[in-house]
Amino acid sequence: MSKTLVAYFSASGVTARAAKEIADSVGADLYEIVPAQPYTSADLDWTDKKSRSTAEMIDSGCRPEIADSVKNMEQYDTVLVGFPIWWYMEPRIVDTFLESYDFNGKTMIPFATSGGSGIGRAQKSLKEHCPAADWKEGRLVNSGAALWAKKAVNG
Repeated sequence: MSKTLVAYFSASGVTARAAKEIADSVGADLYEIVPAQPYTSADLDWTDKKSRSTAEMIDSGCRPEIADSVKNMEQYDTVLVGFPIWWYMEPRIVDTFLESYDFNGKTMIPFATSGGSGIGRAQKSLKEHCPAADWKEGRLVNSGAALWAKKAVNG
């Protein structure tokens, strides 16, 4: 029997709502990627060139620490990875998550929320971080997350 995990990072709650909807629709476990050092509103001010989020996105090697790990990751065959789009990409903390586990042979399905950017550049980046995973096509889930997830997971 296949077991599914929805792992997500959410800065403002938008991605969290989509992740919960997706997990409920496919009967998946839910794991929030929580930063060890929480983001403040000033940290998330992308218009401030000195804000934490801006500094992290400028530094491609930045890997913010995650507060807690997934218990028994090996039990999951399918992992949906959700995040807001930052600077046309996934936030660096998602890279930390991807580099923290062995996803070799697992089905990986990305989903993102965004006010205007697409998921294309993020999908390319995700595949580069976990090339041994079986990546499926992801999408923006600003609406219709549950229906999309059922199709993505069940074929």
